[in-house]
Amino acid sequence: MLISETIRKRYSCRSFANRPIEDSVLRQFSERVDGPLRGPFGNAPHFALITMASLSREEWKKLGTYGVIKNAGQFLVGIIKGGHLAMPDYGYCKEKLILKATALGLGTCWLGGTFQSSNFARAIRLQSDELLPTVTPVGYPAVKKRLTDKFIRLTAGSDHRKSWSEIFFDGNFSTPLTSSQAGIYAEALENIRLAPSASNKQPWRILRDNEKSVFHFFLKRSLQYKLTDFVSLQDIDLGIAMCHFDLTIAELGLQGRWRIDPRAPKEKSLDYTVSWQEES
Repeated sequence: MLISETIRKRYSCRSFANRPIEDSVLRQFSERVDGPLRGPFGNAPHFALITMASLSREEWKKLGTYGVIKNAGQFLVGIIKGGHLAMPDYGYCKEKLILKATALGLGTCWLGGTFQSSNFARAIRLQSDELLPTVTPVGYPAVKKRLTDKFIRLTAGSDHRKSWSEIFFDGNFSTPLTSSQAGIYAEALENIRLAPSASNKQPWRILRDNEKSVFHFFLKRSLQYKLTDFVSLQDIDLGIAMCHFDLTIAELGLQGRWRIDPRAPKEKSLDYTVSWQEES
């Protein structure tokens, strides 16, 4: 399956079929989960699959997912040491695993929150210098969606995406970048637009440099995350966007690298993070 097909196939699945993952599928996914992963900024998160059996009913309720996630037998749990740009690397690496699960026919859903003292943390042996930002249920999607699922998608606006003119810009933030102008990069940018994000805020803003083969990545932070001190979730969102861009670029056969560009434009309402530059 091509990466663009996989990205379009992925959705936030909250209802799962009440059956175990087939051994061959679980083995393929586990091999990827257990393999080494490192993000563009050099941080190396660690992931593990944890079974539902490790959670008590009380713990399940405490996590706030009781009644929202149904029949999930496995959870993909990831930890990372706190550090510079750790959260984008975490999002980048975990999205690779989620897309692998999608390609194998499995459903997933990003769940962000505070899991430091949960059974998830104990099961993965979380250390004092590590963070556990998200957990993800994994399994076969249920054939029929519940009303709860439909309501959550509706209230989160999951089926509505920002237009190109709102998130992609050419040369400056007053000039939108169109798909036709993006040329060979159009597919990679569209796959950023389709990426999941906390509360479907789609906080990424991408500015194409006048050199045409340089893209600057910014975050437009939402006030609600600043007030609730969940800013890291939107840094994870940026890592997810970077993952979609990178995987698409690689499949297209283009070469490039991530770098922090001191000459990147400054915009008062946006936080610059990183740039991608094509290399011949």
